[in-house]
Amino acid sequence: MTKYVLLVTTAFLAACSSTNGEVISASAPAAQTELVEADSDINVRLADFFDNQDQIALAKSPISKSFRAIRDADYGKLDDPSEAAEIEQYERDQEALAFMEAEFDEAQLNDVSRLSYRLFQARGARMKAAFPFRRNSYIFDQMNGAQSQIPAFMINIHRVSNKADAEAYISRLHASGPYFESLVTQSAERANDGIIVPDWVFPYVINDAKNVISGAPFEEGADSPIYADLKKKVNALSIPDTEKTNLIRRGSQALTGSLAPAYRKLIAEMERQQKMAVDGDGVWRFKDGADYYAERLTNYTTTDLTADEIHQIGLDNVARIHGEMRTIMAQVGFEGSLQDFFKHLRTGDQYFYNSREEYLADADAKLAAMEKALPKFFNTLPKAPFTIKPVEAFREKSAGKAFYQRPAPDGSRPGTYYVNLYDLKSMSKTELEALAYHEALPGHHLQLAIQTELGDLPAFRKFGGVTAYSEGWGLYTEELGKDMGFYKDPYSDFGRLGMELWRACRLVVDTGIHDKRWSREKAIKYLTDNTPNPDGDIRKAIERYIVYPGQATAYMIGKLKIMELRAEAQRQLGDKFTMGDFHDVILRSGPVPLNIMEERVNSWIATTR
Repeated sequence: MTKYVLLVTTAFLAACSSTNGEVISASAPAAQTELVEADSDINVRLADFFDNQDQIALAKSPISKSFRAIRDADYGKLDDPSEAAEIEQYERDQEALAFMEAEFDEAQLNDVSRLSYRLFQARGARMKAAFPFRRNSYIFDQMNGAQSQIPAFMINIHRVSNKADAEAYISRLHASGPYFESLVTQSAERANDGIIVPDWVFPYVINDAKNVISGAPFEEGADSPIYADLKKKVNALSIPDTEKTNLIRRGSQALTGSLAPAYRKLIAEMERQQKMAVDGDGVWRFKDGADYYAERLTNYTTTDLTADEIHQIGLDNVARIHGEMRTIMAQVGFEGSLQDFFKHLRTGDQYFYNSREEYLADADAKLAAMEKALPKFFNTLPKAPFTIKPVEAFREKSAGKAFYQRPAPDGSRPGTYYVNLYDLKSMSKTELEALAYHEALPGHHLQLAIQTELGDLPAFRKFGGVTAYSEGWGLYTEELGKDMGFYKDPYSDFGRLGMELWRACRLVVDTGIHDKRWSREKAIKYLTDNTPNPDGDIRKAIERYIVYPGQATAYMIGKLKIMELRAEAQRQLGDKFTMGDFHDVILRSGPVPLNIMEERVNSWIATTR
């Protein structure tokens, strides 16, 4: 009997979109419900193979189970964060790929199974290309790292519905000590090998870590974020008060006895590394930095575009968008240069909110109107609801301006659009509409909820991701909102262009930092000169691109491809073209590399025509 081997997974795979993502009717053949059809033994066996890989992968990742709303004997555990476990998973994944290619003849598969086969191959190829550079990533920085991910996971993902769930919560708090210590050790090893974040990153990480262990039960004061969450969840249970008191007491002991010492070790290590920090912000300073960055660009864009080509695409689109902005500037009667208008928007109090409540109310109203308009443009809509939440206080200073977390597959957790309201002067009124459409509807919530609800497709397709696909979709939907009749206020439409300009500028500054050796200050100046965004927004963005090489290029590259494919479909199909059918072709495959997206659209065009 053939033994199935493990499909690689990561601790937070089920939560990502973006990063930062994430319902049935169709008329065209390519948009039919994509279930694995049991019309031949080979298709059934391939579906079983993928299911087997998913089960083995989940057995290795209690964190991924929780994101998938699976509560079993592993509910009180965390993943193995060691490099040895990472290597072991990678090897099993490559073995699984080799087994699939040897066992299943692609030519004998039906269309749905063949696409799964090809996507599993493409995923394996990206992992193989990335594996030699696995030690080049930063373990702790202001965008990524367990210092904020574990508290966010416990607060937002670990549900407590009964006493056993509360016991599992406490168990995970105890497990956090060894978990962090392993990561701190790996971070120290990488720093000693020259893989160290720039000097300005350390205060963010240290501050976030101190926020987590500030307050009760670590010291006098208000309850710390995790302790407050534990007490809230336990006190909501229908169990005797004596049992609640005992659970909270034991949770407090786990926090002070396991989590706090681990955080103090992290803080001490970050302070040690800060003394070692060297000049330079881009990954060009790594010994294999050029090859590493080229791999990152290929991984995130799923193209073979070089850094120079991406840089030029960025410059070309910046010039195009500036031209469209000047048209709106003339429309509203502003006299002066485009840069003068940028400064006006950046500094005028009328373009910013006075309270968090006001921002959230406006975002909610815009999304309610968008939700009503969706059926005219989409055949397939998500079943899962979504909610808007401010980023939690313990991580809002370092977190990005907005991001999305997909719903639980069983409906127990809605999709969540997180908006960072730490600094209201970084959250312009002009951008609110485009940002909400990108993160929620018809952007990441619609895309990721539909992906999660794709019936019997393999789990790696429902819960995995391709950045150029998902972020390209998010940016595409910002402009789609204009096609749908929104952005009636010209300042809001200017904000939409500002968001697109932001993504075009990313192509310039990301390649500038990591390939052309730009300093952080030069990149900040480029955005200041070429965008209307406020200073705090600009600084935080550049700092994100520095620690996340290549990722920011995926948005514009993906959006340009979707727009190109839609224009070609409209040209060839004429009156036969419908937005609903086109969007089904894009969405109902789940995430795919851009070349496969193009193949699917071309096939749909040919079939429809």
